[in-house]
Amino acid sequence: MYGDLATARRILTETGDTWAVVGLSNNPSRAAYGVAAVLQRHGKRIVPVHPKAETVHGEPGYAKLADVPFPVDVVDVFVHSAWAGSVADEAVAAGAKAVWFQLGVIDEDAYRRTRAAGLDMVMDRCPAIDLASLR
Repeated sequence: MYGDLATARRILTETGDTWAVVGLSNNPSRAAYGVAAVLQRHGKRIVPVHPKAETVHGEPGYAKLADVPFPVDVVDVFVHSAWAGSVADEAVAAGAKAVWFQLGVIDEDAYRRTRAAGLDMVMDRCPAIDLASLR
């Protein structure tokens, strides 16, 4: 597995509290909506990133990661694997400290590029599940 539990725990506890959630919209039936709520309950500031740029869970949204006017610590990716690599590249360019590909989001080349750039990264994991394991 790319990004073991130790890396996931480090991202969750040491990397920072501002999480850009790429693919987050106001659709409560989507996984990103529920995971973002869990992140908020655990003290993380969520930053919705979606082409609609909607306000979600009280936080203003942005159409692209490059539009976010402040630093983000972690980029949590809820897009199809075919597009995830470009999001990881955008995270590196934006100065993020870590990239998190959600369950089912896998791009091994993006993982290698992101790690080579010095960022922590996990793939095919869910922070809501891993937060529960911290207890």
